Amino acid sequence: MDVRLATLDDAEPIRQIYNLEVTTSTATFDLVPRSLDEQRTWLSERSGARAVLVAESDHEVCGFGSLSPWRSRPAYATTVEDSVYVHRDHHRQGVGSALLDALVSTATAHGFHACMARIVGGHDASIALHLRSGFEVVGTEREVGRKFGKWLDVVLMERLLT
Repeated sequence: MDVRLATLDDAEPIRQIYNLEVTTSTATFDLVPRSLDEQRTWLSERSGARAVLVAESDHEVCGFGSLSPWRSRPAYATTVEDSVYVHRDHHRQGVGSALLDALVSTATAHGFHACMARIVGGHDASIALHLRSGFEVVGTEREVGRKFGKWLDVVLMERLLT
Protein backbone atom coordinates (compact mmCIF):
# COMPACT_ATOMS: atom_id res chain seq x y z
CA MET A 1 0.00 0.00 0.00
CA ASP A 2 1.20 3.47 -0.88
CA VAL A 3 0.08 6.74 0.69
CA ARG A 4 0.43 9.77 -1.55
CA LEU A 5 -0.96 13.24 -2.18
CA ALA A 6 -4.35 13.15 -3.85
CA THR A 7 -4.83 14.51 -7.34
CA LEU A 8 -7.98 15.59 -9.18
CA ASP A 9 -7.96 12.13 -10.79
CA ASP A 10 -8.77 10.74 -7.32
CA ALA A 11 -12.00 12.73 -7.04
CA GLU A 12 -14.30 9.91 -8.14
CA PRO A 13 -12.93 7.15 -5.88
CA ILE A 14 -12.84 9.60 -2.94
CA ARG A 15 -16.43 10.61 -3.72
CA GLN A 16 -17.56 6.98 -3.80
CA ILE A 17 -15.96 6.22 -0.42
CA TYR A 18 -17.32 9.39 1.15
CA ASN A 19 -20.84 9.26 -0.26
CA LEU A 20 -21.38 5.74 1.07
CA GLU A 21 -20.66 7.09 4.56
CA VAL A 22 -22.94 10.11 3.94
CA THR A 23 -25.88 7.90 3.00
CA THR A 24 -25.44 4.95 5.36
CA SER A 25 -23.52 6.00 8.48
CA THR A 26 -22.95 8.70 11.05
CA ALA A 27 -19.19 8.82 10.39
CA THR A 28 -19.86 12.15 8.71
CA PHE A 29 -22.56 14.64 9.58
CA ASP A 30 -23.04 15.54 5.91
CA LEU A 31 -26.57 14.66 4.81
CA VAL A 32 -26.33 15.09 1.03
CA PRO A 33 -23.95 13.10 -1.20
CA ARG A 34 -21.38 15.10 -3.14
CA SER A 35 -21.47 15.46 -6.90
CA LEU A 36 -18.27 14.88 -8.87
CA ASP A 37 -17.92 18.63 -9.43
CA GLU A 38 -18.31 19.29 -5.70
CA GLN A 39 -15.69 16.64 -4.94
CA ARG A 40 -13.27 18.18 -7.43
CA THR A 41 -13.83 21.61 -5.88
CA TRP A 42 -13.24 20.16 -2.39
CA LEU A 43 -9.96 18.63 -3.59
CA SER A 44 -8.88 21.83 -5.36
CA GLU A 45 -9.34 23.81 -2.15
CA ARG A 46 -6.95 21.55 -0.25
CA SER A 47 -3.27 21.69 -1.04
CA GLY A 48 0.02 22.48 0.62
CA ALA A 49 -0.10 22.25 4.38
CA ARG A 50 -3.78 21.29 4.45
CA ALA A 51 -3.51 18.33 2.14
CA VAL A 52 -5.59 15.37 1.03
CA LEU A 53 -3.81 12.02 1.00
CA VAL A 54 -4.95 8.75 -0.52
CA ALA A 55 -3.98 5.19 0.30
CA GLU A 56 -3.62 3.08 -2.79
CA SER A 57 -3.36 -0.68 -3.12
CA ASP A 58 -2.93 -2.37 -6.52
CA HIS A 59 -3.63 1.00 -8.21
CA GLU A 60 -6.97 1.31 -6.40
CA VAL A 61 -7.79 4.07 -3.91
CA CYS A 62 -8.76 2.26 -0.72
CA GLY A 63 -8.98 5.26 1.61
CA PHE A 64 -8.32 8.95 1.99
CA GLY A 65 -7.55 11.45 4.69
CA SER A 66 -7.41 15.21 4.92
CA LEU A 67 -6.19 18.07 7.05
CA SER A 68 -8.57 20.99 7.39
CA PRO A 69 -8.50 24.26 9.29
CA TRP A 70 -9.70 23.77 12.85
CA ARG A 71 -11.47 27.13 13.05
CA SER A 72 -11.51 30.26 10.90
CA ARG A 73 -10.19 32.78 13.45
CA PRO A 74 -6.47 33.61 13.08
CA ALA A 75 -5.40 32.40 16.53
CA TYR A 76 -6.34 28.84 15.48
CA ALA A 77 -4.01 28.87 12.46
CA THR A 78 -1.54 26.45 14.08
CA THR A 79 -4.21 23.78 14.63
CA VAL A 80 -5.67 21.39 12.05
CA GLU A 81 -8.43 18.79 12.05
CA ASP A 82 -7.92 15.37 10.53
CA SER A 83 -10.46 13.21 8.72
CA VAL A 84 -9.89 9.60 7.67
CA TYR A 85 -12.19 7.43 5.56
CA VAL A 86 -11.46 3.85 4.49
CA HIS A 87 -13.34 1.89 1.85
CA ARG A 88 -15.35 -0.80 3.60
CA ASP A 89 -13.62 -3.58 1.64
CA HIS A 90 -10.33 -2.46 3.20
CA HIS A 91 -11.23 -2.14 6.88
CA ARG A 92 -8.85 -3.78 9.37
CA GLN A 93 -5.96 -3.83 6.89
CA GLY A 94 -3.93 -0.94 8.30
CA VAL A 95 -5.22 1.63 5.80
CA GLY A 96 -6.57 3.97 8.48
CA SER A 97 -3.35 3.79 10.49
CA ALA A 98 -1.21 4.47 7.44
CA LEU A 99 -3.33 7.47 6.48
CA LEU A 100 -3.49 8.93 9.98
CA ASP A 101 0.26 8.50 10.52
CA ALA A 102 0.92 10.25 7.20
CA LEU A 103 -1.49 13.07 8.09
CA VAL A 104 0.25 13.59 11.44
CA SER A 105 3.64 13.61 9.70
CA THR A 106 2.37 16.10 7.13
CA ALA A 107 0.92 18.37 9.82
CA THR A 108 4.15 18.19 11.84
CA ALA A 109 6.31 18.92 8.79
CA HIS A 110 4.24 22.02 8.06
CA GLY A 111 4.71 23.36 11.57
CA PHE A 112 1.26 22.80 13.03
CA HIS A 113 1.15 22.58 16.81
CA ALA A 114 -2.02 20.54 17.38
CA CYS A 115 -4.15 18.09 15.43
CA MET A 116 -7.79 17.63 16.40
CA ALA A 117 -10.27 14.88 15.59
CA ARG A 118 -14.04 15.06 15.92
CA ILE A 119 -15.50 11.54 15.98
CA VAL A 120 -19.14 10.60 16.34
CA GLY A 121 -19.81 9.01 19.73
CA GLY A 122 -19.85 5.23 19.56
CA HIS A 123 -17.47 4.98 16.58
CA ASP A 124 -15.10 2.81 18.59
CA ALA A 125 -12.84 1.86 15.66
CA SER A 126 -12.06 5.49 14.84
CA ILE A 127 -11.52 6.37 18.48
CA ALA A 128 -9.17 3.40 18.88
CA LEU A 129 -7.31 4.37 15.69
CA HIS A 130 -6.68 7.84 17.07
CA LEU A 131 -5.67 6.54 20.51
CA ARG A 132 -3.08 4.24 18.85
CA SER A 133 -1.71 7.28 17.02
CA GLY A 134 -1.15 9.25 20.22
CA PHE A 135 -4.39 11.24 20.39
CA GLU A 136 -6.23 11.65 23.67
CA VAL A 137 -9.88 12.29 24.40
CA VAL A 138 -10.28 15.89 25.56
CA GLY A 139 -14.05 16.11 25.72
CA THR A 140 -17.46 15.17 24.44
CA GLU A 141 -19.92 17.49 22.76
CA ARG A 142 -23.36 16.15 23.71
CA GLU A 143 -26.14 15.83 21.14
CA VAL A 144 -24.63 18.38 18.75
CA GLY A 145 -25.66 16.52 15.59
CA ARG A 146 -28.81 14.88 14.31
CA LYS A 147 -28.88 12.22 11.60
CA PHE A 148 -31.20 9.31 10.83
CA GLY A 149 -33.59 10.62 13.50
CA LYS A 150 -31.03 10.34 16.32
CA TRP A 151 -29.14 12.87 18.41
CA LEU A 152 -25.41 12.32 18.10
CA ASP A 153 -22.49 13.12 20.39
CA VAL A 154 -19.04 14.07 19.13
CA VAL A 155 -15.90 12.87 20.88
CA LEU A 156 -13.15 15.47 20.66
CA MET A 157 -9.58 14.12 20.47
CA GLU A 158 -6.27 15.96 20.30
CA ARG A 159 -2.62 15.27 19.63
CA LEU A 160 0.03 17.88 20.28
CA LEU A 161 2.60 17.73 17.49
CA THR A 162 5.54 19.73 18.80
